[in-house]
Amino acid sequence: MPKFSVVISVFNKDKYIAETLKSVLAQTFTDFEVVILNDGSTDNSEAEIAKFDDPRIRYFSQHNQGAGAARNAAIAKARAEYIALLDADDHWYPYYLEEQNRLITEFPAQSVFATATELKRNGKTFKNSYSIKTIAANAVVVDYFEASQLDSVLLSISTVVKKKVLQEVGGYDPAIRSGEDTDLYVRIGLKYKVVFSPKVCATYIVRKNSLFQSVNKITDKATFEPYEKHEKDHPALKKFLDLNRYSLCIFAKMQGDKKAFEKFYQKIDKDNLSKKQQFLLRQNKTILKYLSKTKNSLEKLGLRLGTFK
Repeated sequence: MPKFSVVISVFNKDKYIAETLKSVLAQTFTDFEVVILNDGSTDNSEAEIAKFDDPRIRYFSQHNQGAGAARNAAIAKARAEYIALLDADDHWYPYYLEEQNRLITEFPAQSVFATATELKRNGKTFKNSYSIKTIAANAVVVDYFEASQLDSVLLSISTVVKKKVLQEVGGYDPAIRSGEDTDLYVRIGLKYKVVFSPKVCATYIVRKNSLFQSVNKITDKATFEPYEKHEKDHPALKKFLDLNRYSLCIFAKMQGDKKAFEKFYQKIDKDNLSKKQQFLLRQNKTILKYLSKTKNSLEKLGLRLGTFK
């Protein structure tokens, strides 16, 4: 059995999947398989994947069922104990799996592992930041919610998790079109700590045609309502969910959905938001759209304004 199963679901990523696979096959730690599931792509994704002749690649296809269902199907076919998540249009540095193997070796009692990441958008690259203190390259065991109030320590390009964890928490919710990954991380965070390495080992690339960018209905997004019952006894979870509600409020206001805005706004403890976030919640749709365009312009100049900052 391989040490890692690298799990990739693909839907219309023919322009990117080759570079993603090259970054996987270039890993210095080589004891892995690649499980690729084509979720009904209508472009040339299958042809691009077929160009790779490597015995570690296992290819499957199905009719389109959505990102969550596709990821679950790919994970079900994985043979290794450790699942390495990866999106079909992102990138690993050659030492990514080597670093993950180091974390597993140094923390044998743990089940969830992650490394720091960088974000590439508008032609610029930014190092993500986290709400924890790290020292040099030393890995730390963290509470997911405490550590993820700036950028998330768990991402679908930088997370390795024991397969039994995914089986226990229930995998991805196929009903969620945007935010299904964060919804999964909440369930993981309620049960497990995260071993986190501050070493940047992966690049998340934001693209204009991404699923996140294309979703325009609040009903397609994760709302985290099943986890409200845990908030009273978990202040870090409460703040984490309030930050996500803040994002949902901004989205609802930009969509002109007053009912959804009020629904999420009433649940937020305003003390969990920064002055900037509280200011933005008071702005109208026109101003928010203008500020969004300004944010994109600033990022092209190398200045990043994060969602939770």
